[in-house]
Amino acid sequence: MTVIDIETKRTLREMGAAMLLDAIDAQDEAHVLGMSFAERFQLVVDEAHSAFNHGKVEGLIRRAGLRYPGADLRRLDLVEQRGLDRNVLAQLATCSFIARQQNVVFQGFTGSGKSYLGCALAKQACQHRLRAHYIRMPDLEEAWALVKDKPQGQTKFLRKYSTLALLVIDEWLLDHPDEAMRSMLLELLERRYDTGSTVFCTQYAKKDWHARLGGGVHADAIMDRIVHGTIWIDTGSQNMREHAATAQ
Repeated sequence: MTVIDIETKRTLREMGAAMLLDAIDAQDEAHVLGMSFAERFQLVVDEAHSAFNHGKVEGLIRRAGLRYPGADLRRLDLVEQRGLDRNVLAQLATCSFIARQQNVVFQGFTGSGKSYLGCALAKQACQHRLRAHYIRMPDLEEAWALVKDKPQGQTKFLRKYSTLALLVIDEWLLDHPDEAMRSMLLELLERRYDTGSTVFCTQYAKKDWHARLGGGVHADAIMDRIVHGTIWIDTGSQNMREHAATAQ
């Protein structure tokens, strides 16, 4: 394209079209020689749109609060040795389970890579331009306690976590939740039911959940909103922290 004057550049930036302008400036004249204006403009728009998507995805990943920002489902070690199914992982990577509002449970021993898998899944959701968030259950409990006395604090808290396309709760049931926490979990999971997907990373098998949730009707109701149609993945007993340390 012909050189754009300073005033036109200023106008484009004022209009919020900086990515479009950057794409125009980056276009190599030698590579587009002989193209029509429409063809060259299409290339500019494609480049600007690509930059826009990249920025959008990076922002989603940054706000997701991932414990492992570099986690990647395509770069998992010892997949077969850990008993992980590559086909299941590939299916999860499509994020189609989120469209179906299915939950996922990563259950296994300490150090078996549950947190990494949860972060990798949240990052994959971000790359599909879906809002995701990672939080440890102890931090979720602390955040709930902090908003208790704030005006509209609990309402805003529940709205924040219930509207995410994907919520990853790590260290699920590490501690026994008290009655207030159980009530919050029930309300949160009720709001998320059939509207979003939740990933639970836990050391505990499903048979242990009811007791750790305190038994009774709260435990019944919480589990009823989690277990149906959920994808359960055993992460095995391989200690991936030990494996990583040995590899280094």
